Amino acid sequence: MSYFSDVERDLVIAARTDVADGVVALDLVSPNGRDLPAWSPGSHIDLVLPGSSRDEVVERQYSLCSDPAERGSWRVAVLREDAGRGGSVRVHESAAVGARIRVRGPRNHFPFVPEPGLSYRFVAGGIGITPLIAMVAAAAAAGADWHLDYAGRSRRTMAFASELAAAHPDRVALHAADEGGRFDVSGLAASADEHTRIYACGPARLLEALDAAFPGEDGTRLHLERFEAREFGEPVWPDPFEVELALSGDVVTVSPGQSVLDAITEQSPETVVLSSCRRGTCGTCEAPVLEGEIEHRDSVLTPLERQDSTVMMVCVSRAACPRIVLDL
Repeated sequence: MSYFSDVERDLVIAARTDVADGVVALDLVSPNGRDLPAWSPGSHIDLVLPGSSRDEVVERQYSLCSDPAERGSWRVAVLREDAGRGGSVRVHESAAVGARIRVRGPRNHFPFVPEPGLSYRFVAGGIGITPLIAMVAAAAAAGADWHLDYAGRSRRTMAFASELAAAHPDRVALHAADEGGRFDVSGLAASADEHTRIYACGPARLLEALDAAFPGEDGTRLHLERFEAREFGEPVWPDPFEVELALSGDVVTVSPGQSVLDAITEQSPETVVLSSCRRGTCGTCEAPVLEGEIEHRDSVLTPLERQDSTVMMVCVSRAACPRIVLDL
């Protein structure tokens, strides 16, 4: 699995910039001026935001979209989604320059390291551009053959579009829907050879089209980061099952309709399992699997990682057998 950190720290909002309609970028720095931890392209952090009540907190994940070599600050870009779960609205309405904000991470479940002999196609839909910005920079610095297709409703809604196109005019194609632009997934599939790797992030419809165009290649030639949870049907093991926690010796029973995370929280309160999205999209609740069959219902692991079943996301994934053992 990829590098991740659960360290929390308070950072200061050094700058706030409107980078597109409905998108604000926050530059975060250490309050004592020290360098921030290193991170790699594809990493994200959690913003821990105040909720609607005094004791409530809201945690949301945002990709780092600055230069990994710049250790003095981190940048995230947040799309305001009024129909979402509230985190982006809080950022837009209350994140002010000079304010402190609690941050956890960075983590990387979408790693990118350019390799000799490979070419790269980056595909972004809307705010899905954010994790790809550092990848583009890394590919360019390595002298790799690369191209970015960036689709959005209009140029004014596409964060960082003008900067990317100006910096790499021959390698960046903007597809603005209001200008008749449309990204051709089938064209990409036809032109991508065995030495081409595709990295994509964006809305579910775009990623589903890419998945269909490259069947069985997610995690090999195709690499996707999903902001939205996958849809799953009924669990393959519909009955209650037991989860043995190897470090504590506790055994908890997970009822139908209950998550492994909730069962551990209720029945083994001394066992600490960090969590954030509770939808299987962030990877915070990753737990090592020692024994048992797992039904993976997350949107983080690749097909190969699901096949290996060395870890599971306990907020959504379940046992596919009567009993599993976790290294918790």
